[in-house]
Amino acid sequence: MIAFRVLVLCTAFILLPASARAADPAFQQWLQSLWPDAQKLGVSRATFEAAIRGLEPDLSLPDLVIAGRPEKAAPGQPEFVQTPADYLKEASLARLAAQGRKLAAEHGATLAAIEKQFGVPSSIVLAIWGRETAFGGYKLPNDAIRVLATQAYTGRRKDFFRGEFLSALRMLQDGIPRATMRSSWGGAMGLTQFLPGEFYKYAVDFDGDGRADIWNSVPDALASAAKQLAGKGWQRGKAWAYEVRVPRGADCTIAEPDVTMPVGEWIKRGFVPARARLSAAELAETASLLMPEGLQGPAFLTPRNYFVLKDYNFSDLYVLFVGNLADRIAGGGPFATPWTRTSQLATSQLEAIQRVLTDRGFYREKIDGKAGMKTRSALGAYQKANGLAVDCWPGPAVLEQMRLR
Repeated sequence: MIAFRVLVLCTAFILLPASARAADPAFQQWLQSLWPDAQKLGVSRATFEAAIRGLEPDLSLPDLVIAGRPEKAAPGQPEFVQTPADYLKEASLARLAAQGRKLAAEHGATLAAIEKQFGVPSSIVLAIWGRETAFGGYKLPNDAIRVLATQAYTGRRKDFFRGEFLSALRMLQDGIPRATMRSSWGGAMGLTQFLPGEFYKYAVDFDGDGRADIWNSVPDALASAAKQLAGKGWQRGKAWAYEVRVPRGADCTIAEPDVTMPVGEWIKRGFVPARARLSAAELAETASLLMPEGLQGPAFLTPRNYFVLKDYNFSDLYVLFVGNLADRIAGGGPFATPWTRTSQLATSQLEAIQRVLTDRGFYREKIDGKAGMKTRSALGAYQKANGLAVDCWPGPAVLEQMRLR
């Protein structure tokens, strides 16, 4: 009977709302310590107190550092854990492209005005909208204030999110309802997912109603995305990437951002554009080589605009999704070379490969468990040095070989 009562009491505690549970005094003290900086941003005491009243950290979020608990992998970040074939699904791209073409016609005048002002093609901003929130069909699940406070208090990037939390308080002060501020697990909001700092830097009132509304106004959201890309260095009238066919015997270790040459020089070395002939201006563009699956699957020459998109979201698969979706919206088609069914190692296994590469002098970047450009290039160099078949792809066989040495 005693055990049953204890169980009932514990269950009742779990079911209590957060406001009825004991507050975390350290978290509350930390929140109060932010008041001077919030005040400097013009946040009133009343707004500040209303925002933090009853606020508790959401310890279910990923990317947190909590003593005694393993770091939780980030859900909703398939760019970093899925294979290209899984992430760049033909059905998803085709469906979003069809919807995007309808929206391009519906918002044609607005999109033309956005492109004229910011130099970013309508297909690109539509593709970002499609990737971020499925053209508004995906509803962001979290309270941005709670998310940003949690990430600032116990996340891996505390200083960054501290600033974002303060900017979110400023948004409340400026009249944006908290109920509107729904976000991803990382605190990004609106149709094209802006962090609060990006909102204050790039948000645009493009529909002329006197306020920048990235949540409900398509003109505002798309113009804001275009302004952000322009601010990051988007080059008007230039492509995001060129898909190429790889010559026999190509060296995949040079497929990384530090190896650049004019597109025309890449072509002279046997990297043939998969589609239309390129203009003289395009041939003169400086680009690096991207091979997302190593020697398997499609390859791309990546000029400046590719890396502008990558600055919007750091994942290569994200950029490839947005870029190909934009091409389809503008009348293009699928990737010329199909993706293969490569296997994707777990994050912990990729970290193990990166540690070996680091220990043996092939890799000098962050150990993050992601098979990015630098990791693939370093792996290819390791394969060369150890007499292995060189494909620049971190698969199970190379991991096993590393463990045996």
